Formats: sequence, C-alpha cells, structure tokens
Amino acid sequence: MICDLHCHTTLSDGSLGIEDIIVQAKRMNIDFLSITDHDTLSSFSRANILGQRYGVKILQGVEMSAWDKERNSKVHILCYAPKKPDRLEGLCLKSCEIRKQCAKEMIEKVMELYPITPESVLKHCTGSKSIFKSHIMRALIEYGYALEFYGELNNKLFNLKNGICLVEREYPDVKFVLDLIHSARGVAVMAHPVLYDNIELLEELAASGKLDGVEVDHYSANEEQRKQLREIAEKYNLIVTGGSDFHGLYNAQPTHLGSNLTTKENLDRIIKLSNKK
Repeated sequence: MICDLHCHTTLSDGSLGIEDIIVQAKRMNIDFLSITDHDTLSSFSRANILGQRYGVKILQGVEMSAWDKERNSKVHILCYAPKKPDRLEGLCLKSCEIRKQCAKEMIEKVMELYPITPESVLKHCTGSKSIFKSHIMRALIEYGYALEFYGELNNKLFNLKNGICLVEREYPDVKFVLDLIHSARGVAVMAHPVLYDNIELLEELAASGKLDGVEVDHYSANEEQRKQLREIAEKYNLIVTGGSDFHGLYNAQPTHLGSNLTTKENLDRIIKLSNKK
C-alpha cells in the first residue's frame, strides 16, 4: 500500500487544485492521500468525493502553525483524522489571519524595493485561505526580478535568519495546539522537525506524552537525521510518517507526490488511535 500523508493545494500554498492532486496521485498508484493544507480543513469534503471517483482513499488532514515559545521558533503540527474537526476551525482562522497580516507587511516592504502592486500578488492566491511568500515571489518573477522561487532574491528578502523583508509573528503555543488537536480527537504528528530545528522540542513533547507521531521521511532530512528521528520515535513509541510535502510550482526542493511515504503499519496506527480517542 502506497501512502503519501503530506501535500498542499491552492487552498494554501500549493499551485495545483484538489482534483489535479488526486488525479496525479492516482497516476502514481497512491492508495492513501492526505491533503494537509496550512491551517484549513476546507479540502476534505471535495477531496473525499473526488477520491471515491478516482479510486484514491483520503485521510483528512491539516498542517497547523504553532510556536515554540521556549526557543522562539516556528513548528508545524500535522493533524490527522479529527473526529470533531469543527473544534479546530477557530484556531485555523486565527493562524490564517496572523499569516495574512505578516504577508501584507512583507508586500509593503517589497514594494519599497521593487515597483510591483498588491494586486500582482493577490491574483496568485485566489482560492487560498491566506497569502504566502511564494505568492509574493511569483509576482516578482512575473515582473522579471527573479527567475526562480528559491534563489538569490528569495534568500535576500525572506531568509528566516536575516531576510530584509521577512515579517514573522508568534503563532499559537504548540502545547495549546496539541491539546486542541486531541480535544478534536485527532492524531498529532510533528511535521519535518529538521526543517525548523525542532528536534529538542520533539524530545520534550514526546517525553511529556503530548505528541502522537513524527514525520521522519521528508526531503529536509538526510539519512543520518532520519536515523536519529527513528530512534526518538522508537524510544517514545511514536507513529512514524512520511510525505512528499508537495507544493507543485512552489516546491522548495524537487519533490513529487509519492517521493516520501508512510508505511501501512503506521497508517493503521493513525486510524486505530483516531478511532480510540
């Protein structure tokens, strides 16, 4: 069984719509797919109908933005199969609003350097629940200031350490996010711990019993890092997941649907835990 439990559509910062994603998943012989758009569960109803049409099973998912207050850093939590998803809606709306406000400020900063317009950015996020840096970069590419999304200009403007136009604010506290996921009877998995340097936090949350799983197989982690994550997962009996983190045109690295996978055993653990909660 082939299971990709991490991808994005135009509802957040992906470039392909729900149907395009599901049709491509079918071409890749993917049996189980989870669309995990950032801070929105809006894809599920349509994805479920289309999944039945094309023969791809859909696991409801969302990638929730959170903040590690102790280390002052971002962390993403994947929520799977929530039985009471309505409980997550308020938090999702709050996080989307935080992202929108940051994006508007970033657009203003970019416009001081490059004569683009807000409209040239906003037309690329039609249908999205928020505005992302990739939408700003697409406008800059269209007007000839760059040739690629993750090249020199993106690094200059939006580098996480010293980007001159980067605006970041704290998202809801990660422990609050985890508690809310569990109150919604969902399964909480830390997404790509290597990407945001969350490994210390991973150990802390796993030891406290607040975390159900960890995404090990992700393009951001090399073999040595994956080995370390598997050891942590084994130590704390965490579910191990994998996913392509596919964004289409906005991919940060070359990655296609099915490029990283979750085993059937771990998918079964997610479903069993969700049913148990």
